[in-house]
Amino acid sequence: MERKNAWKKYTKEQIEEIFEFCEDYKDFISNCKTERECVTETVRMAEQSGYKDLKDCIENNIPLKAGDKVYINYMGKAIALFQLGTQPLEKGMNILGAHIDSPRIDLKQNPLYEDTDIALLDTHYYGGIKKYQWVTLALALHGVVAKKDGTVVNIVIGEDENDPVVGISDLLAHLSADQMAKKASVVIEGEDLNVCVGSMPLISDDEGEKKEKELVKANILAILKEKYDIEEEDFLSAEIEVVPAGKARDYGLDRSMIFGYGQDDRVCAYTSLAAMLQMEQTTKTNVCLLVDKEEIGSVGATGMHSKFFENAVAEVMNLMGDYSELKVRRALANSKMLSSDVSAAYDPNYGSVMEKKNSAYFGRGIVFNKYTGARGKSGSNDANAEYLGELRRIMDKHDVNFQTAELGKVDQGGGGTIAYILAQYGMEVIDSGVALHNMHAPWEISSKVDVYEAMRGYRAFLLEA
Repeated sequence: MERKNAWKKYTKEQIEEIFEFCEDYKDFISNCKTERECVTETVRMAEQSGYKDLKDCIENNIPLKAGDKVYINYMGKAIALFQLGTQPLEKGMNILGAHIDSPRIDLKQNPLYEDTDIALLDTHYYGGIKKYQWVTLALALHGVVAKKDGTVVNIVIGEDENDPVVGISDLLAHLSADQMAKKASVVIEGEDLNVCVGSMPLISDDEGEKKEKELVKANILAILKEKYDIEEEDFLSAEIEVVPAGKARDYGLDRSMIFGYGQDDRVCAYTSLAAMLQMEQTTKTNVCLLVDKEEIGSVGATGMHSKFFENAVAEVMNLMGDYSELKVRRALANSKMLSSDVSAAYDPNYGSVMEKKNSAYFGRGIVFNKYTGARGKSGSNDANAEYLGELRRIMDKHDVNFQTAELGKVDQGGGGTIAYILAQYGMEVIDSGVALHNMHAPWEISSKVDVYEAMRGYRAFLLEA
């Protein structure tokens, strides 16, 4: 049962609209390479669309009513937007949930050291990466440094065209006989993902400084002190991420695809947010939920296993004058959710791991994954058939191209999302999103028409579910 190619239904003028929408998306993923940057930009976009800070409403006991729009920023790394409907909240919500963290490399707490006149940063990778893909790339540093006096310094190095970039070296081909004999998983070891940041010793007129043993490291510290007013000890309270340097770009001679970092899962985060911000007054309350830590198991205070979303629902109900613990439980149980996460697109170069009848394809629209997981659906949500039937009706009514898929052949591997966590409340949940090539690589690829159809699908869901 082959699904139709979405490009075929659009006129040349409509394709220009798709490309224009994707320009905004490219800007988003180019400028938002960390979860903090995603939240900051989401707050800006939400406030521009009339959303108020829920924390201000709580502190000032400002009542909420149908039609109000509020957001809650949680620790700068997760955010939930609520557009309040005319129905009581206990009747349930329509929720779009995506994650805004992506596979990357993080600096350790004591990262900076010098070895044979080279200054390096020690790292610990984050999420499921193929380590060998991260060497010999132009890399950038993004993050924050929290100082003891309470100030927080934002760091971005490597994105401006006048900035330097940093990187991780690889062994030259001429001396790689032993390396090439290794399995791909250990060609580059985790402890060898050390980022080169300098090779010039500190130049100083001070005789004491000239006698220092690690003058290259000292020079890097002097640069950081001058530009950001931070000391070496400030790394102890820093969150600095190493990510690919550069902007998202059009991919393919026909410009039909997007080549960019962090599309897992910011392609779903952006399309969910764009759909949410387009919504007018609705009957049910709509929610856009963007969370952290999915790539390492949804743990921590800003991951989906945290109670921050449940607490936010309780706060909203309280300000609507309709709070009870039972009503919070009903609100969550009666909700419907699209767990907006990416899927794997069929790649002709690696067709042996895919099952063609049940794969996602570029150009065929938003993907619904009834289940993810691995080893006999372990760890999956496995959505109800009735819910899939309802979503088919909604997508067809709004002429949204959609496809269904699973993540590769049985026993080839697997993966997970936040779907099963929200399903624990008893709500209907299914995974849905955009199919990618190169998932979890430094540069991932999406189809522009799939990005556009995802936004349309999310908007239809908010209108109809």
